[in-house]
Amino acid sequence: MTHSSTNQINILLVDDHHLVRDGIKSLLVKYPNFNVVGEAADGLEALSQLETNQQIDLILADINMPNMSGLELCRKVNEAFPELKVLILSMLDHEKYISQALQAGAKGYLLKSVNEEELVFAIRQVYYNSFYLCTELSYHLLGKMFLNGKSVTRVQNNVPKVEFSAREVEILSLIADGYTNLEIADKLFTSKRTVEGHRLQMINKTGVKNTAALIKYCIVNGVLNYQVD
Repeated sequence: MTHSSTNQINILLVDDHHLVRDGIKSLLVKYPNFNVVGEAADGLEALSQLETNQQIDLILADINMPNMSGLELCRKVNEAFPELKVLILSMLDHEKYISQALQAGAKGYLLKSVNEEELVFAIRQVYYNSFYLCTELSYHLLGKMFLNGKSVTRVQNNVPKVEFSAREVEILSLIADGYTNLEIADKLFTSKRTVEGHRLQMINKTGVKNTAALIKYCIVNGVLNYQVD
């Protein structure tokens, strides 16, 4: 499957609710580098479109659908089109679905409660960098790790020391408190794009895969002091 240019992300929307697809499409069309090239009501329809449309870069798919679920679609896509990214957008917030999606080959998992900003960020993150788990799920899972007494407090001696600027630590603290890029930008009197740039830069320089892993890294290595109530 041929990828589009780096300036254009061609997206296939897969959801059995027409209104949901319309809503997502109306959000994405505002972004010039997002191009919704197809829609499907289930996994079978999506696979049929993949056979005829060689320009699709990313699939945004629900899990619960008739004929073929989003999880089964992930498995089929992973086998037939391994370079194609699948981002799950679901109401299901239980860990077992997240785990099943990752095992099936999904590159990201979002709840349908995410705002427009996070949806856009997630699409870019998955397309360019690999994996994204939405903020709500990230902090839920991170909190469970602390409450279960997992060994997140252990510092790895072989992890190279990464230096963070005062502004980066400020942004990290606000991310850990659950603020969005836009809310952080308002608080720090800067632009949302600048905050997003800082977040991606910190993810890149720490070598982690997503925001949750970044926060975990910073807690483990003493950059942040985070208490679970």
